[in-house]
Amino acid sequence: MTGSVILPGDNRDVLTGLPGPESAAHWLDRAGDTGFVQAMMVSLQRLPAVNLAYGMAGGDHVLVEVARRLRDFVADELGPQALVARAGGGAFLVASRAALSRERWQWLAEALGRAIARPLVVDGERLSLAPRMALLRGRQGESGAALLDRLDQVSGDLQRRSGRRVLWADGSHPARGRSAASLEGDLLGALHRDEITVLFQPQFHVGTGVLAGAEALARWEHPSFGRICAETLFAVADRGDHVAQLSRHIGRRALAMAAAWPQTAGMPLRLSLNVTAEDFAVGDFATTLKSVLEMNAFPAERLTIEITEQTLITDFEACAAALRELAALGISVALDDFGTGFSNFRALKALPLDALKLDRSLVSDIEHDARDRAILSAMVAMARALGLKVIAEGVETAGQLAILQDEGCDLFQGFLHSGPISAEEFAALSGQA
Repeated sequence: MTGSVILPGDNRDVLTGLPGPESAAHWLDRAGDTGFVQAMMVSLQRLPAVNLAYGMAGGDHVLVEVARRLRDFVADELGPQALVARAGGGAFLVASRAALSRERWQWLAEALGRAIARPLVVDGERLSLAPRMALLRGRQGESGAALLDRLDQVSGDLQRRSGRRVLWADGSHPARGRSAASLEGDLLGALHRDEITVLFQPQFHVGTGVLAGAEALARWEHPSFGRICAETLFAVADRGDHVAQLSRHIGRRALAMAAAWPQTAGMPLRLSLNVTAEDFAVGDFATTLKSVLEMNAFPAERLTIEITEQTLITDFEACAAALRELAALGISVALDDFGTGFSNFRALKALPLDALKLDRSLVSDIEHDARDRAILSAMVAMARALGLKVIAEGVETAGQLAILQDEGCDLFQGFLHSGPISAEEFAALSGQA
């Protein structure tokens, strides 16, 4: 249950839309009955200070953005069967029935902590809230309420230990072996050995279901830990200041693969690449990308660069200038994760945008919640008024797709038609289009 599955007696947190404590305890009861369960409590201990400085509205803004980051991270790393819930105040719960090793659970916590600690904007000011993480493994026959009590206890212990960010509820030492810090060396080796895999998330036309292209995603098949998804991969890269190197590696590989995609008359397949703040910080991003396009004979008009508002925080003007250079080459620009967190309408005016990409949280409940549908309708209307296309992600049901069609969305991606697939699988899919 990651925020969309409803259990009997489900109680939702009104602010974040996540399951509340009662639903979390019920999920943990069921998980404990069936076997292994592992959990972590994520605590924002500086939230009261945010409320004092910016008012309750500022604190609510932070909670909504953190909830989104949690949902996205857990969906990518643990899948749809994991639990994300709000435990109350500035505390959130993540739990999984997957039989993950103790060290993997710890470095997932470290990576999640870094994802949450990325800067966010409240009232025009940048904030960074580093969470504290209490970890545990469930005991045989332990109730959900008892498990939550143990997590609460260790969260309180963490508050009294200045500088400590991760602590196991059994009071033992952190996991021995490879943590996120020691994975940095593994990542550098993987980059040199070309072991970072590129998967493709197909995108389809809403009205016809015809394949439109794909978004390139990174995966790392680690010899010890197995598949490491993009959020954790970039968190590891960030520790060692290798984000730009990793991002460019993915871009080069994806463009080389996309150059071999079949040409379709009148509607060529497009490639979307995610760009980071570190890419822009290097200073020659547009020039480098142009040469990679030329090297692979990939037309700039078939490339879309996806940026998030998080990317723009570091230096908005420098990012805007680089995007204008890309647009002059014929490259399209899409604003990703729009409608979540600190959506800034300044970007809609100042950037050479071609599309808005709606976050999956804006799609998940449009079948059942009239307010969610109204928000979707308003966003599509605004995009139309600005001459922008609309891309929806996280589409999982035919009902969601029908609503997107009624509202006039252009493209969609999600498990309804396809999750991320290999280059070979995408080539086969595009051959059928």
